[in-house]
Amino acid sequence: MNTAQAALAIAERLLDPQRVAAAAPTHAIATLADGLPGTALLHARLSTIDPVFADAARAHWTAAAQQARPGAFQGAGVYGATGGLTASLVLGSAYLPDPKIIAKTTDRSISWLSARAIEVATQYVNLVQTGNSETSWYTYDAISGLAGIGRILLAASVDGSPSAEPGLVAALTAMTTMLTDRGRPQPGWWVPTEKHPSIAAARLDHTGAADTGLAHGVAGPLAFLSLAHSAGRTITGQLTAIRDAANWLERWRTDDGGWPGHVSGSELTDGANVTSQHGRRTAWCYGTPGIVRSLIHAASALSDPVLAETALADLGRLDQAYTGWDAEGPTLCHGHAGVLRCATGIDNVVAEHAAAKVEKSIECDRPFLVAHVQHGTRRDNPGFLTGAAGVALALSELAEIPSPPVRTTWDALLLVA
Repeated sequence: MNTAQAALAIAERLLDPQRVAAAAPTHAIATLADGLPGTALLHARLSTIDPVFADAARAHWTAAAQQARPGAFQGAGVYGATGGLTASLVLGSAYLPDPKIIAKTTDRSISWLSARAIEVATQYVNLVQTGNSETSWYTYDAISGLAGIGRILLAASVDGSPSAEPGLVAALTAMTTMLTDRGRPQPGWWVPTEKHPSIAAARLDHTGAADTGLAHGVAGPLAFLSLAHSAGRTITGQLTAIRDAANWLERWRTDDGGWPGHVSGSELTDGANVTSQHGRRTAWCYGTPGIVRSLIHAASALSDPVLAETALADLGRLDQAYTGWDAEGPTLCHGHAGVLRCATGIDNVVAEHAAAKVEKSIECDRPFLVAHVQHGTRRDNPGFLTGAAGVALALSELAEIPSPPVRTTWDALLLVA
């Protein structure tokens, strides 16, 4: 089957919300990362080519709202339950033939997300004012923090939602504060080891870490601030923060034009070059593709062609190292679909390599045609971040399946757009 057929075939296998709910991890049925908000977004993206997809999008949003009841896993940001449903509604509604059908629900969700942003931002700013230099992923990152929350509020603001404005300003204020160089070895997004999630803390030493990547590192807030500035949403100090964060990433680029997943507290203090290559280096979540996309956003905000050229050269090196990529499987987070979305429009060769990997992953005998792969283990996941819905969305763009013009495309969730 060709690319468009593969995207539609995956979507057709995801039409039934009950089937999606049965296949998603039990704790994550209502989350954007793995469950119904992600499949709803896919169907919304395809809704102009067949009414069945518009109907499916509304059915999946309804099921997600029912599942996101008290006691369900919420998460802190836009990949959890309520935040994920909000993000899916904000981005997905614009693709529908008649967005007004869900306008009231979307507006209520935006108000909730705006209040959430104010809550998180206020906690962070109060902490900084006490002189505390510690933070956590749940404050700032793309998955659970203000980079992701802020990006969805920016999308809502651009679409004319007044409810988004208070939360957007709060997120911009907090992230500007975090990314501005304060003259200390540890930057504002340095996280002590004990405040990292346990799965991440296991790979760190006792001095903590400042992460680099687009999912959990400085590249996420940098992309958010840069995209906001380019959209005309700028507060005092925002451009300085963008420059400071871009300079920090330039400082810690390795000799081969990539980045370590993190810089340890001891490396920050010593100022020495990173000697070990921590973590993934060729994915959306961590590594060159995601970081380069963030730096491209920063270059646009700063009107800095040299920064853009340097970043593009870093991405171009992936073509030479194609056989050594550590992206795993076809999905968005750390797989080849994520590399594809990062490279599309800025490096055709890298995008073609990634697309070929995604297309070769199609297996007609699997429930959703593709499997999520992690450390060699294969799992049939229906969702957005590590599942079939995200792959189908990437394939839909690759195949140029028609959709209406929208102000903010679905891959804003990845801080790619």
